[in-house]
Amino acid sequence: ADCRYTCHQECRSLIQLDCRRPGQCQSQLSPESTFLPPCSQNVTQTVEEEKPEPLTIQEIKQKIEKYNAKVTNCLLMKLNDDGTYTGFIKVHLKLCRPVTVPAGIRPQSIYDALKEVNLANMTDKRTSFYLPLDAIKQLHISSTTTVSEVIQGLLKKFMVVDNPQKFALFKEMRKDGQVLLQKLPLTEYPLYLRLLAGPDTDVLSFVLKENETGEVEWDAFSIPELQNFLMILDKEEKDKIQQVQRKYEKFKQKLQQTLKEARGKPG
Repeated sequence: ADCRYTCHQECRSLIQLDCRRPGQCQSQLSPESTFLPPCSQNVTQTVEEEKPEPLTIQEIKQKIEKYNAKVTNCLLMKLNDDGTYTGFIKVHLKLCRPVTVPAGIRPQSIYDALKEVNLANMTDKRTSFYLPLDAIKQLHISSTTTVSEVIQGLLKKFMVVDNPQKFALFKEMRKDGQVLLQKLPLTEYPLYLRLLAGPDTDVLSFVLKENETGEVEWDAFSIPELQNFLMILDKEEKDKIQQVQRKYEKFKQKLQQTLKEARGKPG
């Protein structure tokens, strides 16, 4: 009630505030002023599901045939002789913070990709920028590709040199008008989840977001990143100072105008 603290709805039970008037925060704040939606403007909830039983090769074959029958483009799954299979997944990049990339490096060409040339290693210069919100990247992976490998592959494609531990892959589902997110373990297999859910991205899609661990691991950030954070904080501080100065300058002008008018009145 006093500090007007806001938080995500799913974080409410984790918040502990040293309120000057105990009980006020829970009793007087309305839901609209108490809860803050995530940067995607959707409600994010943690969904826990039982892990399905592993499929037999025959079951995998049947599911792949059923999956391919529903595909409306050329992004089919293919079963290999050893029981593994390959296919495509789309990953939505919903990053709220800037990423670090090499400075002055040309975009990666097909030749670089085939030769596995890592352009990021060709310079020590770094710069930070925001990736387009909700950018989509399509990946061709196998049934043995893990979440950890998908994250590393995405970072390599965008030439992002940040520590992969800063990011996490989520599976996104829609239910009753809400977006439900579940963080995937690094050992999970995204293509297996895609196979079980089918090709419809409304049923299941993958999202790359920041790995919110509850505490900021500053050691994972590079010096340019930390300097960038300081620049942002300095700018926000200057903007706030200017807002306060403008506010009290207007108040001062009103006071002076009121005093000027009062001097010409009796009493």
